[in-house]
Amino acid sequence: MVPIKSIFNFLRIQIKQSEDKIVLAKKKVADVIVESLIAAGVKRVYGISGDSLNGITDSIREHNKDISWIHVRHEESAAFAAGSEAHLTGNLAVCAGSCGPGNTHLVNGLYDCYRSRVPVLAIAAHIPIREIGSAYFQETHPELLFRECSQYCELVSHPEQVPRVLEIAMRTAISLCGVAIVILPGDVALQEAVSSRPFISFKQSKATIRPSKKEITRLAEALNSAQKVTILGGAGCDGAHSELVQVAGLLQAPIVHAMRGKEFIEYDNPYDVGMTGLLGFSSGYHAMMDSDLLLMLGTDFPYQQFYPPRAYIIQVDIRGEQIGRRTKVDLGLVGDVRETLVAVKPLLNRKSDKGHLRASLDHYKKSRKDLDSYAVGEPGRTPIHPQYVAKIINDVAADDAIFTCDVGTPTLWAARYLKMNGRRRLLGSFSHGSMANALPQAIGAQQVYPKRQVICLSGDGGFSMLMGDFLSLKQLKLPVKIIIFNNGALSFVELEMKAAGLLTFGTSLIDTDFSKLADAAGILGLRAEKPEQVEQMLNQALEHNGPALVDVIVNPQELLIPPSINLEQIRGFTLYMIKAVLNGRGDEIVDLAKTNLFR
Repeated sequence: MVPIKSIFNFLRIQIKQSEDKIVLAKKKVADVIVESLIAAGVKRVYGISGDSLNGITDSIREHNKDISWIHVRHEESAAFAAGSEAHLTGNLAVCAGSCGPGNTHLVNGLYDCYRSRVPVLAIAAHIPIREIGSAYFQETHPELLFRECSQYCELVSHPEQVPRVLEIAMRTAISLCGVAIVILPGDVALQEAVSSRPFISFKQSKATIRPSKKEITRLAEALNSAQKVTILGGAGCDGAHSELVQVAGLLQAPIVHAMRGKEFIEYDNPYDVGMTGLLGFSSGYHAMMDSDLLLMLGTDFPYQQFYPPRAYIIQVDIRGEQIGRRTKVDLGLVGDVRETLVAVKPLLNRKSDKGHLRASLDHYKKSRKDLDSYAVGEPGRTPIHPQYVAKIINDVAADDAIFTCDVGTPTLWAARYLKMNGRRRLLGSFSHGSMANALPQAIGAQQVYPKRQVICLSGDGGFSMLMGDFLSLKQLKLPVKIIIFNNGALSFVELEMKAAGLLTFGTSLIDTDFSKLADAAGILGLRAEKPEQVEQMLNQALEHNGPALVDVIVNPQELLIPPSINLEQIRGFTLYMIKAVLNGRGDEIVDLAKTNLFR
């Protein structure tokens, strides 16, 4: 006879298995995806709701203690915001778009994430699986659409693919610091899950990548034999500040930085001589041109005309495919910047000749003095110099402020007047070069760091392009501070036209009082029209407990002088001035002269 206890145990097991089946039957594919995101440490998903995303958004609603839905006004903003979060934290960030136009809007922001190499996962909802290929309402081909801006892009066509496809996507984004896309038809998201197992937590291994001993020896020999070494550093110098400064001291080498390297290199650096490139200083340009050896560290600086034509060039980069694609390279080394510097440092001889370094530092001091001389605001003298606005922003901002800047003149002023200190952060669309990036990046930054100052430097053109998400600041209760450099034009584009000998055309913007738009949205709006108003209004905005906007009327005729001007640019600008006079626009030349010659 079977014991009664054994029968009860058997029945209890059967009941438990039946309950598990019932629970599993109720769990949908969308639930497994959301639970997997939570298991991976994802705290929020940026996006706009849509019927094809209903499964995902409803599951987020049910799991709202562990994950949030960040409702923005445009999917492009969602992608930029996710990229900002990933940049600041180094962790996986997520955005989502509904089928057709919804996920198509993600593309530009994801391109920026892809080119900035930050780990972002995008959930691209799709039309019903049975309708694919029928020219259905809102049908696109996301696999083709996202191919150029992602490292991984796959369609989930059956519940059995989840969570496996999602795991692969997340691991790809984390491992490659890139973009992964999961295309999810709305009907598949609502189907019963085949597996209830969520994502198994994955941590990227901290592998050490450094050149071989033989390559390190060659590197040391080249550096020891050179007379005038200059270092060009980029974003790859993140985490290598101490080693970089120590090696520069041994080599008596000035350090030039690219835009993406600014926040990691320029602070507490006695060898810093500024930037080069279109946004840079003449001191950075000449420090590179006067060198006999250029050491490139973690940079993919794109402008070939700013590289020294006769120097011996060494490039160190974690990605071998980047070596030699901008300029000829005499010695290319694949490795982490910090690990490479640690390995080569004991083999370096301390140089005694400080001539090249001293000349570069002297040039930098002069360049810095010249730039600072433009950052003045005389009471009553209008229009306001944008350099002065940027300087005051730098002075009044917190020591741990996070800055975002639009492409164009805001990036220029940020490059030249914002000072990094190892705690401040600086974000922009520095590789992709998209307009309208600053506001959505500020949204992502403030979501991650709600108690830190987040200051958005926007142009009137960039701000108005994604202005709908200005309303998101109010809805999301984000105390972002927006400073608009309002010059009534796409001024960087105008400069490019003038340098090419063209009359400016299609660049003017209607005069807009953005402070009144802010007031209408229930956000603090201020407008500075005189220099003496700038500091007071910036302080008022920063002290305000909530989002704020300061609309500053700045001079549209500032010439953005690059560190090197070639003959073609001189000819182009001369041609522009002749055309302006002949076409009855001589007043533009007078304004240019007043602004840039008679300050």
